[in-house]
Formats: sequence, structure tokens, C-alpha cells
Amino acid sequence: MAAAPTLHLRIATPENVKYDDEAQMVIMRCITGDMGILAGHEAISAILDYGVLRIVNGDEERRMAVFGGIAQVSDNKLTILANDAQWPEDIDMAFVEAERDRMARRSQEDLDDLTIQRDQILMRRTLVQMEVSTFPLIGRTEREEP
Repeated sequence: MAAAPTLHLRIATPENVKYDDEAQMVIMRCITGDMGILAGHEAISAILDYGVLRIVNGDEERRMAVFGGIAQVSDNKLTILANDAQWPEDIDMAFVEAERDRMARRSQEDLDDLTIQRDQILMRRTLVQMEVSTFPLIGRTEREEP
């Protein structure tokens, strides 16, 4: 059986390049919802939201937490310029859990609208980090339901 066609994926943040290799499929969270990209996808640009980015190659899937940015598909290349992105192994779960608890306590306080909005963004970030940290690298058989 022939290998599925791939596209070149490059994920960069202001600090460094997080991924620069081939991928069979990429699923990313955009401000309009999730978008899947396969080899040969038409040219498109999208604004990224906070969410989980999935990279699928054969039976393996990696997940990454992405916190806003832009994505552009052109000439069988997907370039993602993220404001920030983290692999599961980069996430400090003790810090994330402490942030979640702090945000939960602050939600009971009488805060101004700007502080509430800022806290909501931090809580979204925390929830994405928690979700991604549970999926370091999984094979297809691990994803399938019994």
C-alpha cells in the first residue's frame, strides 16, 4: 500500500521553529472552527484561535497547544506563525494547575470587565495546555474505540 501524500508543515513562534517536516494531515483550531489540511489543499489563509493542533503521519498523531496566530496554505506547504505554541513535554503541569485554581478563585471576586476578559483568556490557555498535555504521542490503535 502506498504512503499517503504529504505536505510540508512549518510551525514557528517568535522564539523558535517548533516543527519543520512533512505531514499527511493537520487539523488546526481557527477562529471560525476547526480546519483540516491535506496534501494538495487549495491556497488559503486563516486566523488561528487558542486550541489544539493535530499533526497526523500514518498511525501516529502529535498534538500541540497553539495560542493564536496565522496559517497559510500555498504550493503544498502549510506555514503557521503562532503567537505561542507548546508541545506536551514543554508544559509545566504544576504551574498550569496552579493557574487554573487561581483563575477559579478570582472568578468569585468582583473584578472590572478588562480583568475578567484577561482572566478568561488565561483560563482558555490553561484548558488547552491541560488537554494537550494528556496526548504526547499516540498511535492510531490507541485512538480507536474498543
